[in-house]
Amino acid sequence: MVTQEQEQTRAAWDSIAAGYDEFVTPTHMSVANEGLRRAGLRSGMRMLDVAAGSGALSIPAARLGARVLATDISPVMVERLTSRAREEGLVNLEGQVMDGHALELDDNTFDLAGSQFGVMVFPDMPRGIRELARVTKPGGRVLMNVYGPPTQVEFFGFFIAALQAAVPGFTLPMDPPPLPFQLRDPETLRQELATAGLKDVQVETITERLEFQSANHMWDWVVNSNPVGAMLVADLTEEQKVSVRQALDDLLRERAGGTGPAVLTNPVHIGVGTK
Repeated sequence: MVTQEQEQTRAAWDSIAAGYDEFVTPTHMSVANEGLRRAGLRSGMRMLDVAAGSGALSIPAARLGARVLATDISPVMVERLTSRAREEGLVNLEGQVMDGHALELDDNTFDLAGSQFGVMVFPDMPRGIRELARVTKPGGRVLMNVYGPPTQVEFFGFFIAALQAAVPGFTLPMDPPPLPFQLRDPETLRQELATAGLKDVQVETITERLEFQSANHMWDWVVNSNPVGAMLVADLTEEQKVSVRQALDDLLRERAGGTGPAVLTNPVHIGVGTK
């Protein structure tokens, strides 16, 4: 039985799926490759991707020859993912609609179970990690790619600064921080993986680089990146939206030195544990 909370979550992600697929998914595939390399993914392995979106982790895994099951609570995300797989001829990738809090999968099934920027936003994140561990074979690995501290995630900081410039008095509650940052501390990620029963847990922080061509490009990226992004601008007037874009344009032009795309960086924690 689908709960009201599940329906709301599904609807929120369905509503941004097209924009997420167009603007966000392509930008995160390089981070996926870094995580998959550290987790030891090899051709022929069976892999699960939870909260897969439109395939930023599972598409690179399938390209490497893994047999991938990609799951997401959003049917529209899964449609986008399977469309990407068809376009590339990746017959080794299957998509299914599923809630990562309660995977409809047997124990001890996958060589690698992973989530990139997915389980980190779960209301019950520890349960999501336990589910990843449950369906992993003994000796298999669990991979989590998550954002570091919001104060160091530049796309977030730029966008909040632009909102504050355009909307005097704008504040975003940060205690606790938004769900995308609940694993911002690498030690918290390490502890959660260990608490789920995983051994030999390794957490490494890398720097993700994102290029933004314009204020409009960054606006499209942020508001489609997560329901939180869409929420930030939901109540703005059209005049305020124009002002936010103008402030973003100033910030990005300053970062770019006046020409070319602006490069913003984000710390990403890559956590890997063995069952």
